[in-house]
Amino acid sequence: MMDFDFDLFVIGGGSGGVRAARVAAGHGATVALAEEYRMGGTCVIRGCVPKKLMVFASAYPASMAEARAYGWRASCEGFDWSRFRSALHAELDRLESVYTRNAEAAGVALFHQRARLVDPHTVELADGSRHRARHILIATGGRPWVPEKFSGLGAMTSNEIFLADRLPRSILIVGGGFIACEFACILQGLGVEVAQYYRGAQILRGFDDDLRAHVAAEMAALGIGLQVDTDLVDLERLQDGRFAATDTRGARREFDQVLFATGRSPSTEGLGLVEAGVRLAGNGAVIVDDYSQTSVPSIFAVGDVTDRVNLTPVAIREGQAFADTVFGARRQAVDHSLVASAVFTRPEAGTVGLTEAEAREQGPVAVYMTTFRPMQSAFAGGESRVMMKLVCDRDSEKVLGCHIVAPGAAEMIQLAAIAIGIGATKADFDRTIAVHPTMSEEIVLMRAPLRSD
Repeated sequence: MMDFDFDLFVIGGGSGGVRAARVAAGHGATVALAEEYRMGGTCVIRGCVPKKLMVFASAYPASMAEARAYGWRASCEGFDWSRFRSALHAELDRLESVYTRNAEAAGVALFHQRARLVDPHTVELADGSRHRARHILIATGGRPWVPEKFSGLGAMTSNEIFLADRLPRSILIVGGGFIACEFACILQGLGVEVAQYYRGAQILRGFDDDLRAHVAAEMAALGIGLQVDTDLVDLERLQDGRFAATDTRGARREFDQVLFATGRSPSTEGLGLVEAGVRLAGNGAVIVDDYSQTSVPSIFAVGDVTDRVNLTPVAIREGQAFADTVFGARRQAVDHSLVASAVFTRPEAGTVGLTEAEAREQGPVAVYMTTFRPMQSAFAGGESRVMMKLVCDRDSEKVLGCHIVAPGAAEMIQLAAIAIGIGATKADFDRTIAVHPTMSEEIVLMRAPLRSD
């Protein structure tokens, strides 16, 4: 009989790891958790939460301009980054303390240091102490990836931008995913001159093509210098601290700062996983089955470190399912096939289900789509347009995907996800009486398909 110090040892104090630890403790397990940086992980400390607060901050200049059209004597006199940053970090400190307090209240033993595996049941902490656990959960998340050629030059990633002493006057953002596009809109809204290079033909790879095109057009209308089919080939740090960037077209431009949003990698380096027998994918992700179990029966993994669906609510659901399965006698697998997501550009985008291209691979489709100027901004003379799109199976009329670009799209897509998740058809949408006057009413008023096979 093996002696164990804990029933579960969690490595990683982000959303997925903390949820798993708390739920497991609630099921009566003895639980420990090690976090080398700050409790809360990427989402709370250097991701979703601070980013969304920056989204709010960046929207006020446009709101003030709109307010004037509505008769208000309103203006933004200039953005005080240092004041905002102080308030931001105070909020992050508060949230970190909440995560710590909730874990401790659940009975989780916390170790604020790095941990690595020694064998399938042993964890070694940075101070050299070792702890034996019946089960080990890897929840170390991911980290920004920067091409080796450009590392060490002092350019930013999404991790560092929240720590900046000041906002740059100009910035080059390299990348075309949701992080790159969100920060392009945030920084432009805060008064920074923004250029964005993306090597692909269109931003937001993996999203619906109409959504991608619509967001790109709206970003360009904001004044963001978005260039697709363009990559960075050379980057030089100048004597004054600025950067000289040369792109694939041969153009050389100078910027105060460069931000790489070129992808994220699973954080598995130095954890001792391979030595313990855990199989990893080519990109370093931990390979798991439907129940988050690795190739080693005692070791599990949840969240971005598994590179399944890299979203905080997914990590939380995976952590919950793991704890219920292993410690709660309720065997659960997470369904990753229908996960709603949002991109907080301006306007924001929300999506759930299949893209039009994905749906066509399964059979004939009927596509319903509308674009229009929303009442609030149109009254103020704004030219921004909203897009709403439903992708349906042509024969059964089942709604397979919903894609929205609009102010408040994230709030709308959450509710659309419920309808699509329970198998709603286009007829179900059609029989729903519209809420007028709203933008969202258009999602139930599209009668004729734009395209049908």
